[in-house]
Amino acid sequence: MMRSLLSARVLTSLAAFAVVALGADFAMAQEAAATGGRSLIEFTTPFAVGLVVIGAALGISKLASAAYESMARQPEVSGSIQTAMIIAAALIEGFTFYALFICSTK
Repeated sequence: MMRSLLSARVLTSLAAFAVVALGADFAMAQEAAATGGRSLIEFTTPFAVGLVVIGAALGISKLASAAYESMARQPEVSGSIQTAMIIAAALIEGFTFYALFICSTK
């Protein structure tokens, strides 16, 4: 019973719900000009940049893990696997830089 509650699908769904719940709060934040304080909307850019970097790191680490495992199983095709891995990692990093640029502009 407990194992099914802690499955990857359930944890992913809970994480997605938490991100949506927190994002809705920040999206509805009002400018705090009257009180002189900072608005909660200022937190969204660092939060988005953090999510982009974490996602890219997880993607590249999963890519490298699978590539090294397949190279260990079939050493004769390691050259083509390494080439494909480098191209895929470059595409992930390119998307990451684009997302960071979008997140950092206001």
